[in-house]
Amino acid sequence: MTEENKKDQVRDMFNRIASQYDFLNHFLSLGIDIYWRKVLVNHLKKHNPYQILDIATGTGDLAIAIAKQIPQASIIGADISENMLNVGKKKIKDKNLESQISMELGDSEYLKYNDGFFDAVTVAYGVRNYEDLDKGLKEMFRVTKKNGYVYILEFSKPTVFPVKQIYQFYFSFILPTLGKKVSKHQSAYTYLPESVKQFPDGQEFLNHLKKAGYVEVGQKKLTFGITTLYFGKKTEN
Repeated sequence: MTEENKKDQVRDMFNRIASQYDFLNHFLSLGIDIYWRKVLVNHLKKHNPYQILDIATGTGDLAIAIAKQIPQASIIGADISENMLNVGKKKIKDKNLESQISMELGDSEYLKYNDGFFDAVTVAYGVRNYEDLDKGLKEMFRVTKKNGYVYILEFSKPTVFPVKQIYQFYFSFILPTLGKKVSKHQSAYTYLPESVKQFPDGQEFLNHLKKAGYVEVGQKKLTFGITTLYFGKKTEN
């Protein structure tokens, strides 16, 4: 990161790449990101949530996936990037999901919602962008109802040969080159592998969830450990 604080830099980066983000997201993940979100939604719908907050919603892919699978849900998608939200709003309108999903500017570390308002809080590939991880997680905990849940998808670091080596090569060389060429952004897809390297994945991240107040925390490794679904429950007011 430069001298500009992380939050401002992330906001600027996503504002700049918003129009190409969906294409690059699906292309660079070979479409597997759709499956990863589906796994999260399948876990989430077991709890029959009504009020859901999707933080770092971006262009709303997870919010849309939730709306389709949990028709009773009312979803707020919050993000710090106005341009990403605008892309998401158009997608939601085109899919006639405006009655289920609202997209709002929101900062993960300063959520404007009341204590204990949401049955569930979700994040897909956004927590590693938090400027203050613990503060963001505590805010998520605050707005979660008693007996509510958190579900978080995030990239992780595979350890099994040869997946580890292929993954590192792809993330370090292929992804930044293709991302830069398509998005025309100098550093967006260099930032991605750097942010994944710095993210405290696995048990270390579960410790952060516990610190925030969540219990019954756990993780589910997906696609050879390329990504991980983390989860936890709030049992106190």
